[in-house]
Amino acid sequence: MNDPQNIKRRGLMLVMSSPSGAGKTTISRELLSREPDLTMSVSATTRPPRPGEVDGKDYYFITKEKFAEMVAADEFLEHATVFDNSYGTPRAPVDASLRAGKDVLFDVDWQGTQQMAGKTRGDLVTIFILPPTKDELENRLRTRAQDPEDVIRKRMDKAAAEMSHYDEYDYIVVNVDVSDSVAEVQAILKAERLKKDRREGLYDFVRELCGKGEA
Repeated sequence: MNDPQNIKRRGLMLVMSSPSGAGKTTISRELLSREPDLTMSVSATTRPPRPGEVDGKDYYFITKEKFAEMVAADEFLEHATVFDNSYGTPRAPVDASLRAGKDVLFDVDWQGTQQMAGKTRGDLVTIFILPPTKDELENRLRTRAQDPEDVIRKRMDKAAAEMSHYDEYDYIVVNVDVSDSVAEVQAILKAERLKKDRREGLYDFVRELCGKGEA
């Protein structure tokens, strides 16, 4: 009999979005260190590699022509163009991970999340990270970079626009304490992994429990 904790399952796509300064990157980094079955998605981009970046690890570096071909063939889960450079999440490696029972973490904004939701709703789990207060968010933005006042104001305005989309997400985590926030995301991940629709081996497991040809 199979160990019920090892019932074959399909992986899931875990999207985390937040305004700049809410702590998403820190939470993601800690989550990846704690969850061996969770990997970070790798985006494709048309921009040239920066010093130290590795193709296939940091990004898939491709030409603008290749990127356009992939868009036309619907090979991206989401894509966007920023300052003349294009970025997108290739579908094929993500699908391979999901079939292998591995979960994939995505760092995309609300627009990218909307694109993904239209294509992969069954596999998608979305979390929006909020700061504990407006003052704390502003303090974090001021602390992390010595930007002039007008830049801080623009960042705060952008954060407000991004946070207005919180209701489009499955879960909300208010990041007061990083350790607590990571634990909350882990709890979400555990519950989502146990959903019966993701546990592809559940039918065979129950059939064996019943000792019959069918469950």
